[in-house]
Amino acid sequence: MKTSIRRRLAACALTVGLAAGATLAPSSASAAPAPLPEGTLATAIANFVLSPDRLAGVNDWTCRPSAAHPQPVILQHATFVNLGSNFVKLAPRLKNAGYCVFAENYGMTLLSAGRIGGLGRVETSVAAFGRFVDRVRAATGAAKVDVVGHSQGGLTPFAYIKLGGGASKIDDYVSWGGTQHGTTLNGLASLGKAFGVLGVVEIGAGLLQAPGLTDQAVGSAFQDKLWANPSVPKGPDYLTIATNRDTVSTPYTNQALAGAQNVVIQDLCPADTVGHVGMFLDEPTLQLTMNALADGPESFRPRCEGYGPAV
Repeated sequence: MKTSIRRRLAACALTVGLAAGATLAPSSASAAPAPLPEGTLATAIANFVLSPDRLAGVNDWTCRPSAAHPQPVILQHATFVNLGSNFVKLAPRLKNAGYCVFAENYGMTLLSAGRIGGLGRVETSVAAFGRFVDRVRAATGAAKVDVVGHSQGGLTPFAYIKLGGGASKIDDYVSWGGTQHGTTLNGLASLGKAFGVLGVVEIGAGLLQAPGLTDQAVGSAFQDKLWANPSVPKGPDYLTIATNRDTVSTPYTNQALAGAQNVVIQDLCPADTVGHVGMFLDEPTLQLTMNALADGPESFRPRCEGYGPAV
């Protein structure tokens, strides 16, 4: 009789224990979310029209930086595009790696139709970028941000650092084909043609009266103001990434900054034929970017695969 009672008590204890274990064990509902898929050229083209100011993983204003990634990352798009199209590959990669990621469209004018960015005066875009930096810092509690910019998206943050007092607010600065030192008029004219090849937008840069383009020209009033003092402010860690196939930000050697880590992709991956526009889909470019944001070694060498379009 006593043995039977003991067995029943043991069975009850086992049942309670299993129930408690099931309660404490993580359920499938609380499992980590599935990683965001990285986009392709087709994604970028679709987003240009359908999702110009939205991208999965970007602008989560509840995101709080982790100890592993204490700086939120701000992405600054190139001329003629928008945040929805320019960062279809990098943004999900950053979010999946645990970064807080933010971006804002800039340089929109009446000609932009809510999609074609970077047309407005660069000086106005620089001021807007500064306000966005402060908004991200306030929302996340971070003292500094990191920034990745493509083409004019490299110029505006750099001008904010140099002219807008941003050197104390930016930790890592990464530029893809940036126009920090300006570009030739031939480069500006080829930009619209390059996007036409991709099927995103076809605009003759020479016919479009947009100050965001002419401000980037070598010898413009804005460029003269930017480089009246030839120094590069101390504070941020600078990385410029250039392709020697660039026909937009020309000459490509203009993209280098004094005191920065200046990388030409073909020095690391000679077979990479990526052009100026295609850098946003180029694996070596993205790997170098991720390494810089993680404060990795300058000796880092990307895998030579997954090259971006040659435009």
